[in-house]
Amino acid sequence: MKKGLLILGLAAIVCATPQAQNESARWSAYAKNITITRDDWGIAHVHGKTDADAVFGAVYAQAEDDFNRVETNFINGIGRLAEAEGEKEIWRDLRQKLFIDPVVVKKEYDGSPAWLKKLMDAWADGLNFYLSKHPETKPRVITHFEPWMALTFSEGSIGGDIEKVNLTQLENFYGGTKKETAPEPDYVEPTGSNGAAIAPSNTAGKHALLLINPHTSFFFRSELQMTSDEGLNAYGASTWGQFFLYQGFNERLGWMHTSSGVDAIDEYLETIVKKGDKVFYKYGTEERPMMTSTIKVPYKTDKGMAERTFTVYKTHHGPVVRELDGKWVSIRLMQENVKALTQSYMRTKARTMKAYEETMALHANSSNNTLYADADGNIAMFYANFIPKRDEKYDWGKPVDGSTPATEWNGLLSFNESPNVVN
Repeated sequence: MKKGLLILGLAAIVCATPQAQNESARWSAYAKNITITRDDWGIAHVHGKTDADAVFGAVYAQAEDDFNRVETNFINGIGRLAEAEGEKEIWRDLRQKLFIDPVVVKKEYDGSPAWLKKLMDAWADGLNFYLSKHPETKPRVITHFEPWMALTFSEGSIGGDIEKVNLTQLENFYGGTKKETAPEPDYVEPTGSNGAAIAPSNTAGKHALLLINPHTSFFFRSELQMTSDEGLNAYGASTWGQFFLYQGFNERLGWMHTSSGVDAIDEYLETIVKKGDKVFYKYGTEERPMMTSTIKVPYKTDKGMAERTFTVYKTHHGPVVRELDGKWVSIRLMQENVKALTQSYMRTKARTMKAYEETMALHANSSNNTLYADADGNIAMFYANFIPKRDEKYDWGKPVDGSTPATEWNGLLSFNESPNVVN
């Protein structure tokens, strides 16, 4: 076992500005409360006086293990991949920026509960402290992490909802190209994850059992333990850079996510009306002005940084992402950054099925089913967590008429309305 306090020569940090002095003081306060123990396999066991201390230490340990993967997840999350990888990633960045606007996300951070802001602050401080102590580490894009960035990647799946937007179709619409979407190959390797929850009546020891078997690329997640004197005590897998355990267990219960096939995303055919240089879309008896904004996408070239500027469009359904048979297609999907981060973190501290179900009442996990088992002998399979209520006369597997108010979502299925299986 390798054990060490996270007090790493803080006095050696040269503080040239008041901001740097404030950061140094915060880092010192965290570091004196944190212990990181590496076991024989190199897995970090992080203990802090507070949950925020544990977050600081956990993300520091992840950066020690693989800072590049940590940074890359958030470069992608905030739509800045082309700044590192060049022109080929412009459309991926544009897609991300259609949904993740730093101005909006910063306001979401400002309006977050105090306890969650404290964790986001600790997350940013942990990564910035790592960079201060490892000048040999050269970030590709993010030289200073800000707390709001934690909200841009808050769910942990291998492929989030935003990635359902086809990049070729997006390029055709906003780039004026006519590229064909690549056909599906004859064989696609199966993806997803497996889990098994076994009731006490079916086990030799008469205790519930949980198998966690995520199918991801070999290094997609980090394994670690997080504990604090405030009751945090969880072990499992954290997607690189996130300060919660995506799937794992505490001393009372365990949870495991599998990819869900639930239909939680819808496309709308928008009827466009152009009047001079203004664009409107039909909705009921109205002609509503199309919302427009400008998005700048910087990208790396052999001669330095360049930039492309796009005028993008949005209806009340969501951003326009393609064109189909002369109609613009907007897309609606879950955008609940604060709720998603809250749910992802709070389930690690749940100790009973009731408490775990209360985290699911936030309805902010749109892409997963959940297998569950606890020390009380309960097992469960929770099917999805974000299921819009829709008018059943429409075929929601295809784009629907956006001009018809009847195609609006009518809230979400409640936890009790969802097709869950308990015990």
